[in-house]
Amino acid sequence: MSHAELPVAVIGAGPTGLAAAVHLLDRGLEPVVFEAGDEAGASIRAWGHVRIFSPWAFDIDPIAAGRLEAVGWEAPDEQGYPIGDELVDRYLKPLAALPEIASRLELRTRVVRVTRAGLDKLKDAGRDDAPYELVVERDGVERRVLARAVIDASGTWQTPNPLGAGGVAAAGERAQRDRITTGIPDVLGDDRARYAGRRTVVAGSGHSAFNVILDLVALRESAPGTEVVWAIRGGAPGRKYGGGGADQLPARGALGDAVRGLVDKGAIELHAGFSTREVRRGGDRIVLADGDREIVVDEVIAATGFRPDLGLLSELRLDLDDRVEAARKLAPLIDPNVHSCGSVPPHGAEELAHPDEGVFIVGMKSYGRAPTFLLRTGYEQVRSVVAAIDGDWEAARRVDLVLPETGVCSGSKPAAAEAEAPAACCGSSSPHAEAPALVAG
Repeated sequence: MSHAELPVAVIGAGPTGLAAAVHLLDRGLEPVVFEAGDEAGASIRAWGHVRIFSPWAFDIDPIAAGRLEAVGWEAPDEQGYPIGDELVDRYLKPLAALPEIASRLELRTRVVRVTRAGLDKLKDAGRDDAPYELVVERDGVERRVLARAVIDASGTWQTPNPLGAGGVAAAGERAQRDRITTGIPDVLGDDRARYAGRRTVVAGSGHSAFNVILDLVALRESAPGTEVVWAIRGGAPGRKYGGGGADQLPARGALGDAVRGLVDKGAIELHAGFSTREVRRGGDRIVLADGDREIVVDEVIAATGFRPDLGLLSELRLDLDDRVEAARKLAPLIDPNVHSCGSVPPHGAEELAHPDEGVFIVGMKSYGRAPTFLLRTGYEQVRSVVAAIDGDWEAARRVDLVLPETGVCSGSKPAAAEAEAPAACCGSSSPHAEAPALVAG
């Protein structure tokens, strides 16, 4: 079988991965989509109670919408803000159910490794002519799949950053993992009993942390004795609160304003400049220690962000920035050490390409460890990437991406840049809470 007859492998059936499949079909290319979860958008279910801070207008790929509308699907109000479950139920499930997608979607199938068929990373001879080979596993059975190109849209939700400082788990962190929750637990719903009337520390300074803090404060209204502690590694939060009224996504700006108000009123206990070095039991409680400083609580929520799992691509030749872990051409545009507004120029296949031609990391995973992403970015990425795979470099280079300003920027802002959301998956608050608590769209 020639390269042109092989499918393009898409890893992940979230919003960006399914959009990639649609764009491939739109160009007459054959996709095969591997999703480790039980359904499309499985990772989104983990924060399904959280409201996205970007409206529906930002959350639906236009080419995918066209296919859905052709079979009678009615688009949600583009100005509405979905929770994660609504994003799955009203958009991803109908998209995955389209016959042309369903027949090419393999659920409960994990991609274990990707390589060039018969060649490890070291080998040069015949490399450019070798197809890609994916090692995939389902129900304990492993098989090999050949592909002409690979689009990795597997996201970062399954690989959270540790609670500990320095990028590694704190001493004792793994041993106490039963008392540490990562991400955004459903404090006002399914997880209420775990946090009601208890003392909980939220570690992290991004929108995920804001979500949890606001939900815990709301929980306290009906569960007296609930205590909310916030620990951040930096000094006074300052710009971490976001752009407020200057943010062009109002719900995103309102989130930071709400948390700022709680801190100003003393409604939550703030520990700034706290880096967790040790986690240990203290009787029935958990102790977080940073030298002589200690925080004693009942529960820990680590909202410390996420990082890409690059292990499955370790036998490929990738050109990654050694700090951001994003493609080298993209990394300077999103590096939070350079600027905090999340502003990036439009980018596509050229910025996402790697030495092994035909491999692209897209979606949230494309941003490596940078905490800034909107779904609209992923949709434009895959439009450009699929055009490049199809050999249409004119279309691939014609990247058009306009994103809302955050209203916050430090350091140098690249010329002609447009800002993105400082988060990764969702963007607004739990439907249970009155205050807007957002993640990223």
